[in-house]
Amino acid sequence: MTPSLPEVFDDAATDPGRPREECGIFAIYGHEDAARVAYFGLFALQHRGQESAGIVASDGCRVSEHKGMGLASAVFKESILQKLPGSLAIGHVRYSTTGSSTISNAQPFLAHVGEEYYALGHNGNIVNAQKLRTDLENTGSIFQSTMDSEVIIHLMAPHLKKGLSEALSLALKKVEGAYSLVMLTRDKIVAARDPRGFRPLALGRLNGGWVVASETCAFDLVGAEYIRDVEPGEILIIDAQGYQSLKPFQPTKHCHCIFELIYFARPDSQIFGQNVYLCRKRLGRELAREYRPDVDLVMPFPDSGNYAALGYAEESGLPFEMGMIRNHYVGRTFIQPTQPMRDFAVRVKLNPVKPLLTGKKVLIVEDSIIRGTTSRNRVKNLHGIGIREIHMVISCPPTLFPCPYGIDFSSKGELIAAVRENEKAIADFIGLDSLHYLTVEGMVRATGLPHSQFCLACYTGDYPIAPPEILDKYCLELK
Repeated sequence: MTPSLPEVFDDAATDPGRPREECGIFAIYGHEDAARVAYFGLFALQHRGQESAGIVASDGCRVSEHKGMGLASAVFKESILQKLPGSLAIGHVRYSTTGSSTISNAQPFLAHVGEEYYALGHNGNIVNAQKLRTDLENTGSIFQSTMDSEVIIHLMAPHLKKGLSEALSLALKKVEGAYSLVMLTRDKIVAARDPRGFRPLALGRLNGGWVVASETCAFDLVGAEYIRDVEPGEILIIDAQGYQSLKPFQPTKHCHCIFELIYFARPDSQIFGQNVYLCRKRLGRELAREYRPDVDLVMPFPDSGNYAALGYAEESGLPFEMGMIRNHYVGRTFIQPTQPMRDFAVRVKLNPVKPLLTGKKVLIVEDSIIRGTTSRNRVKNLHGIGIREIHMVISCPPTLFPCPYGIDFSSKGELIAAVRENEKAIADFIGLDSLHYLTVEGMVRATGLPHSQFCLACYTGDYPIAPPEILDKYCLELK
């Protein structure tokens, strides 16, 4: 029996203080019900983007697409999937960092060039997209959207007579920034990753076919076997003969986004050769070695701090408690409270266990603080139940610099660590008795990988690729 489509409740929109990724991508080749497999792949990757979802499928002759605003479960129904026939499909879930949140910017982006269709789904951010777009428009290109991903199709177009692999290689050599992408033609699936490997991308097998996804948790849901990561700088072309691996770029230093391990990726995923769950526990252990105030218990703000809090408790010997209970059924929108209920937005998502916490000295473990407003509201709620002391540790260093490679603190809002002079000032703003951020050394040590493998620009300001001019000015102001 064909499984029915699951429903999902999303609370990302109710927590605007948290950082967000911009998208997740999925591709399937060689499955009789490819669009359905792609849907379940997107369902597993929903944490990477909640603004829009789309699938493009091919039966070898006809290419079909469906895109919409909202969660995958709202965009795709049974009747829709039946209109996406074929054994090839790619899918995309999006949170916009480049290009506004509109249906014209929903992906996969589908173009008809010559006698072929090209559909593209992209995770990352192209830092020279605006310059490329201006150059292309000056030579006659007409764009259908404002997203950076469309640039790649336009760069490919003049070279397609040389073949797909040559056209894509030439296009990507002009692109600077972060990209993991999947592409579909009538009879092929393509996967590619930028030479520095900012964003994760994995290859798997499913019943003799091939799958590609941003994270391996998508393989687990659809029953695929993880084979390996798509290597930085690698292009895979998948067709009836299997896959062809191309490496058109000169080898360069890898720059994996360490924030994927700290926050973005699902804990059951394997990325950059690491299990995310175990890595986050090691981050907590490093925190306990660096800072151990006199407290009665350790607790996370679920779900983001859960795994680091477990590691902290194990290393310190302190009791681990789930002192805040999360409501998993907070929808994407809810009735706004009246002014007398202004704390409703905090309490509707997380509610403290009062008998457990009242009169206690507690240590809260969080994965990050970006703007500080979410933590401030939650701590205020805890003070209201009579907690004796509230201390907090963060499983990454202070986020001091904006990210041009696909995280939504690219230039939006204020980074609290950049505008508050030290940990004490941030603690005072949030309402804490003390605050400690994990050091860069402790964070990298927890990953088990060399320091040289990661992009740490949001902590150090050392950008592996020069950011856009507008971001350069913003960084200079922060310095």
